[in-house]
Amino acid sequence: MSKTALITGASGGIGLELAVVFAQHGFDCVLVARSHDKLSELATRLEQDHHVKTLVVARDLCKPAAVDEIYEEVTAASLIVDVLVNNAGFPVFGLFAETDLQSELDMLAVNVVALTALTKLFLTGMVQRGAGRILNLASTAAFEPGPLMAVYYASKAYVLSFSEALAHELRGTGVTVTALCPGPTRTGFQKRGAMEDSRLVQGSIADARSVAIAGYRGLMAGKPLVIPGFANKLVPWLPRLLPRRVVPGIVRRAQQRVAR
Repeated sequence: MSKTALITGASGGIGLELAVVFAQHGFDCVLVARSHDKLSELATRLEQDHHVKTLVVARDLCKPAAVDEIYEEVTAASLIVDVLVNNAGFPVFGLFAETDLQSELDMLAVNVVALTALTKLFLTGMVQRGAGRILNLASTAAFEPGPLMAVYYASKAYVLSFSEALAHELRGTGVTVTALCPGPTRTGFQKRGAMEDSRLVQGSIADARSVAIAGYRGLMAGKPLVIPGFANKLVPWLPRLLPRRVVPGIVRRAQQRVAR
């Protein structure tokens, strides 16, 4: 019997690669993102290459009604979501005193509110069935404060804390929660955040495919936390080994724009 994975932010980057990985392992896919055209193109690819079923749900998670509409559409299609992947998210780059408030509120709506609401809606059925997996996209940003991306870093700290707490609550239920914490990854993320010139994303950084594979493997193994890449595994130790007042300065220097 086939299983179904719902992936948000599936139109590109890590979300797209996660959809491909799930399809390769025989999962039918519910694909969620803003762009219907991109999702339809991916759906056709998954169906042709991996002979799975797909459902395209084009919604903007910034919108308050989006989560309920997604849940209703999945329910109307008589689908049981075995795996929920909360991948959708975006950054806002710049000094908090100068950045656009609405952009940051939209970011929180996607990174925090929609993730929480989708988890609440689909978790109930998982617990009742005694089986299910949830993968939440956090970041190595979750482990430290991030000047120049203050709200984004704080949003990922929420995702990590929420995921780890939920994983503990769900022990013995048959449902697992995994927080995936990649470091800088080559995706469309940098362009949307207008941070292509940040030192953080210069040079050799991870590719979305390798991050997706690491996330899938950790999820299926029931790990509560996955940090792909050896260097990234050192990040959580930074605020532990150094005086707390020093860490924001280190992060800020890493994120400043490179002079052209």
